Formats: sequence, C-alpha cells, structure tokens
Amino acid sequence: MRRMKQRSAVLSLITVICAFYLWELVDSGIIGTFALYGIDLLKITNEWYRLITVALIHDNSSTIPIHLAFNMIALHSLGTPIETFLGRAKFLIIFFVSLVGGSIASALYLGNNGYSIGVSGAVFGLFGAWVVIGRKIGAEVKSTLVIIGLNFVLGFTIGGVDWHAHLGGLLAGAAITKVLLSSSRS
Repeated sequence: MRRMKQRSAVLSLITVICAFYLWELVDSGIIGTFALYGIDLLKITNEWYRLITVALIHDNSSTIPIHLAFNMIALHSLGTPIETFLGRAKFLIIFFVSLVGGSIASALYLGNNGYSIGVSGAVFGLFGAWVVIGRKIGAEVKSTLVIIGLNFVLGFTIGGVDWHAHLGGLLAGAAITKVLLSSSRS
C-alpha cells in the first residue's frame, strides 16, 4: 500500500491564512472579530483567542496585498527549512509560541483604541529560530541578523508597523528554539 505524502505545515498555514484574506475581501467585518486589541480590552472581553487569530487577518487597504505577500514569502522562506530541519511538530511549536509571544508583546503596548493584524510576530519568531539553528550548526547568520535589523529600521521609519509584535515574536522564537534544540540532545 502506498502512503500519501503529508502536506507541509508551512503550506497548510499559508493556505489557511490566504483563505482568510479572501474571506476578508468579501467581509471586512472579520477584522473586528479576529484582530488583536490591547491587554486591558482583552482582560475585559476575555477574548484571548485573538492572540492567535491576529495571524489570520492582514491589511486589505491596497489593491495589491503587500502585507500578506511579504508575510507569506517570509513564512515560506524561513518556515520550510526550519520544518525540514526540525520536523513538523517542532516547527509548529516554534510558530505558535512565536505568535503568542508577539501577540502578548503587542497587546501590552496597544492602547484602548488600537488594534494589530498580521502574522509577522510569528514570522519574526522564525527569524529568531533560524539564527539559533544557524549558530547551533555553525552556519553564517550575519546576513539573517542584517535582515532582522533592516526590518526593524523599516518598521520604525514607515509607521503603522507593530514592532512590539516583531520583537516579542523574535525573542519567543529564539527562546523556544533553544529549548527544543537542547531537549533534542537528551
């Protein structure tokens, strides 16, 4: 009997996120349902699911989905080698810990009237994971550090970018990857 090849977690995530973007084009009201709000509002409403669902919503104010495209390219470019190297389960742990870490950092600094959207907290977590993996295997990571730095500079200069989510995701992704790699040794 022939076994079917399992679809990669990276492609599954990209498919789900892009499907939500299409839904968002038809019904932009889902932004209010899934976007991330500040920590005070999360405490009042008890809508903690938003720490995850923020990743499903992207900026649709332009006819070209630049926000979605950059996030999906980065998710694929970083996620595929990480999933290949560490396996599906560890990749998903890194992705979701990064997402929640980025969301918590974002929620702590969002005001009562602000909200955040996008998967970039998790994507930055993959950058952090890539640096940790690279250092572990003795690979050159300077170019990745430059890309991370440039992304932060862009975030500060163009405005409207939730750098708190980026930083929280980056730190969470690096930390959980260190834990996963050290537990692999034992």
